[in-house]
Amino acid sequence: MKGAAEALQYASLPWRRGGGIQILLITSRETRRWVIPKGWPIDGLSPEQSAAREAFEEAGIEGEVGPTAIGQYHYLKRRKDGTTSVVDVDVFALEVKRQHDDWPEKAERESRWFPAAQAASLVLETSLGELMRRFRVL
Repeated sequence: MKGAAEALQYASLPWRRGGGIQILLITSRETRRWVIPKGWPIDGLSPEQSAAREAFEEAGIEGEVGPTAIGQYHYLKRRKDGTTSVVDVDVFALEVKRQHDDWPEKAERESRWFPAAQAASLVLETSLGELMRRFRVL
């Protein structure tokens, strides 16, 4: 669906080792569904740096972010006026090295680690779930 989107965002796929690969999911602010940290491009930052910044703001995590996107998914973004638009999201792997006790959006979201297969089954976006199922660490 690349090219049909009205906008582009960047996301982190936060992962760690622990009895296999685990993925950190967060809840969205409005619908409380499970998602990964994502946001709009940030002036002065590369796509992967924008993804890492969103991961800190939304989930309180820091780590090593990959220099290239591992995949892309799309979703329908609801606007305040009730309309929707298609947004493509480039996803960057982020190996989590630090999880802070406090962060900017802590009071607005939940975060939880899941085994990769379970995380893939919890997200609503089919293409994001498929990306999680295919994710491998070298």
